[in-house]
Amino acid sequence: MQYRVFGRTGWRVSAIGMGCWALGGQWGPVSTADGVAAVHAAIEAGINLFDTADAYGPRRSEELLGRALDGGRRPHVFIATKVGNLASADGHPFSYATPEHVYACCDASLHRLGTDYIDFYQCHVREHPHLDVILEAFERLLEAGKIRAYGTSSFFPQEIELFDRHGRCQVVQLPYSVLDRAHETDALPLCRERNIGTLIRGPLAQGVLSGKFAPDHRFDDPTRSGWNRGAARRRFQARVAAAEALRPLTGAGRTLAQVALAFAIAHPGATCAIPGARSPQQARENAAAADLQLSDDELAALRAIAPPA
Repeated sequence: MQYRVFGRTGWRVSAIGMGCWALGGQWGPVSTADGVAAVHAAIEAGINLFDTADAYGPRRSEELLGRALDGGRRPHVFIATKVGNLASADGHPFSYATPEHVYACCDASLHRLGTDYIDFYQCHVREHPHLDVILEAFERLLEAGKIRAYGTSSFFPQEIELFDRHGRCQVVQLPYSVLDRAHETDALPLCRERNIGTLIRGPLAQGVLSGKFAPDHRFDDPTRSGWNRGAARRRFQARVAAAEALRPLTGAGRTLAQVALAFAIAHPGATCAIPGARSPQQARENAAAADLQLSDDELAALRAIAPPA
């Protein structure tokens, strides 16, 4: 496993982390036993950063991660979680118009995770009307010791700058992959310039870059069921076709997913990619991508697949 300094924090995190959205069941069913086993396999493979959110499940992802980290594992890993999106799927989210909403959500996350501190606390809503309120709450939680660092799950430079106005934005989460390169020219360079660590979500393009899906694949999970029709269907099929361009770089111990992950963490503004995993095998295969070194020619070939529009 390759480890990197996470921006201003000075903490050494694994170049490949584990995204825990799937543990909430929104990408298909995951049993408690399988979810716990996936987290344990990730730790055994060298992964030390786990990203979740109160909205994943909702709540179940945090609960399952907390259970998996019980028994002495918690001090050896970094937990990143998020606030701002709880119960939105049910149609009655908090407004987050007052810091007390953030405090209540933080305390609930701490309880579900079975810990008394969160390493990285992130705002989970882009262009929220009360970003100043969330920032105020983060500052107070930092002073109280309930969180160790904060930031935002946003790719908008102006929001990154807002969260960094005290010089204490330590984490930015944003999408980046072979097929999603839009932020190569704005958010990623900004984070690198300000020495803000980044969590790269979607490095496998929601599973498209795993190479497992044929163009006629039908999804039954809540997150991707919308890909079965209309413009979303056509976009999915086009992305599946584009992903096939990675095939010549596979083989000799390289899966298509590992090539895609190696590309994501090769960007100088990327600190840690957080692909999801629903099984121990997926967790181990993802972790192995940290040790895959792509040549300059291979990186150039991958960049040619999709422009950074």
